[in-house]
Amino acid sequence: MKEIKEFQTESKQLLNLMINSIYSNKEIFLRELISNASDAIDKYKFLAFKSEGKYPQKDYQIELELSKKEKCISIRDNGIGMNKEAIEKNLGTIASSGTKEFLEKYKDFKDKKDIDLIGQFGVGFYSAFMVGKKIEVYTKTVDDKEYLFTSDGVDSYSIEEIDKPDLGESGTLIKIYLKDDEEEEKYSEYLEEYKIKSLVKRYSDFIRYPIKMEVTSYKPKLDKDGKEIKGESQEVKEIQTLNSMIPIWKKAKKDVTDEDLNNFYKSRFNDYEDPLISLFIKAEGAIEYNSLVFIPSHVPYNLYSANYEKGLALYAKGIFIEERNKELIPDFLKFTRGLVDSEDIPLNISREMIQKAPVLDKIANNIEKKIVDKLKEIKKDDYDKYLKFFKVYGDFIKYGIYSSYGIKKDELEDLLVFNSLTSEKEISLEDYVSSLKEGNKVIYYATSDNLDSIKLLPQLEKYRKDNTNVLFLVNSIDEFCIQMMQKYKDYEFKNIASESQDDLSKEEKEKLDDLSTTYRRFLDNVKESLSGKVDDVVFSSKLVDSPVCLTTKDGLSLNMEHVLNEENPDKEGEKVKASKILEINPNHELFTKIKDNGDDEYVKKVGKLLYQEALLLEGYEVENKSEFVKTLNELLIK
Repeated sequence: MKEIKEFQTESKQLLNLMINSIYSNKEIFLRELISNASDAIDKYKFLAFKSEGKYPQKDYQIELELSKKEKCISIRDNGIGMNKEAIEKNLGTIASSGTKEFLEKYKDFKDKKDIDLIGQFGVGFYSAFMVGKKIEVYTKTVDDKEYLFTSDGVDSYSIEEIDKPDLGESGTLIKIYLKDDEEEEKYSEYLEEYKIKSLVKRYSDFIRYPIKMEVTSYKPKLDKDGKEIKGESQEVKEIQTLNSMIPIWKKAKKDVTDEDLNNFYKSRFNDYEDPLISLFIKAEGAIEYNSLVFIPSHVPYNLYSANYEKGLALYAKGIFIEERNKELIPDFLKFTRGLVDSEDIPLNISREMIQKAPVLDKIANNIEKKIVDKLKEIKKDDYDKYLKFFKVYGDFIKYGIYSSYGIKKDELEDLLVFNSLTSEKEISLEDYVSSLKEGNKVIYYATSDNLDSIKLLPQLEKYRKDNTNVLFLVNSIDEFCIQMMQKYKDYEFKNIASESQDDLSKEEKEKLDDLSTTYRRFLDNVKESLSGKVDDVVFSSKLVDSPVCLTTKDGLSLNMEHVLNEENPDKEGEKVKASKILEINPNHELFTKIKDNGDDEYVKKVGKLLYQEALLLEGYEVENKSEFVKTLNELLIK
């Protein structure tokens, strides 16, 4: 006898909410129903393990069937099934364990992203009404009769006892009769084999039981002797398993080869190259999760685009939840690809949004540490491979230090490598300080915008002569990173282009002071000719072969001035200005030729040329080419 019952008022409200608000993506109805089928099989297996024959073992599986004639999708499992009481509790009373409380909370939510309830409401089944106008549920337990639940998801449902022996000992069959197509929604696409196969692959590929469906394929037609008939094919229908069942990340590490990881990466992330680095993480203990993290061999094509989305794919119990969860990876590792699968991740009612919880932060922090540790391991064991990584992604490591205001310095500083004056390969800070003489606590560096220019800097002459190593900082982020660090362990960084006499001996200082006093008129004339361009003109202790160089003071280098002003090229009033010092080599032949010239105007013209020469040696363009040529010609004529 069929019983027709009305949904309770709050159940109607929640049902409407389920269909129209909570789920943002209609296609996940299949994920929800397959997940429920998997749960039903899990429950049956547990009882079969505990019982003595009452629950016989089965060939567990989930079956899908498409009927274009009926406009119907069927999902069948041979799990535990439901008796009449369970039907009324699980299907007839939506969210029986907290409907009113949930509705009260939902009313206060300004945005559905605010939902932070774990999915304890048992409402996944009703997602099917997003695509279906009527649902029939045939279900049977081992020790009860078979029942049919029917509902249109509006006001009522019916339950009746039936005789449908094809469910076997137990199980559930759900039939969804699809809505008619609308202008913006084509529900009939869910009757296409390719669509269902793609949804299973995307959302339920790692359900532990086989998901089977009859699919159509075309194979060569055979003659009576079993040979292929050229140019002819025939339609063949066969049962296929649509899911992989066991995800690679849930296998034992010893059972997964590098080739397996490479193939998975290329297939999952549509890359044509093997990853540069693969990381297989299995975390057990207070928080349990499995993760695969990959560093691509090349920069993702849109990595520097504003549209690039960082994040790792998220699975919960093998069920796909989200393509990119940005909370799982920090910005300085945004180039990584991969996934996380955990049974501890709390989901909201729709399983589409993740609850804000400490567990996510802990997983993210752990993954970050594992990646950094892996990079340090590669740097130690395979330096050439690490240099390949750093060439592609090194700026992100520097950004991690800079953007964290130095908080991540201790974590990341040993990953930094730089070109240098005395080394053929890039060297680490650790290697640099290990080569210093005892008592030396300074790491010298020079800056420019490319490696060729930096090697020509006149300030390097002294260090080259003394065989003192100098780090070459040629990327725009380099100097910002170094300044944010301030120190490496207890070694201070020092820009060789920063004006300072701290390292001079007493004799050297006295010699420069005497020169400055003797040739004060010369220095003042040069300084006057460069008013507004330099803050001072002094004699140098840095130079060996070059006549002049530019140095700075107060922390802002020429390179930083250039980088910062490039960011705001059209805002003249907001341009930053380094405090520049023109240093003249008192031992250079050029100075000895002009030092005693009493023609103030001549000296001023020479000063202008010396400044432009210093700019060229620093790798910058002459500021005013016509004035430069005019001044040069005047001096040549004279």
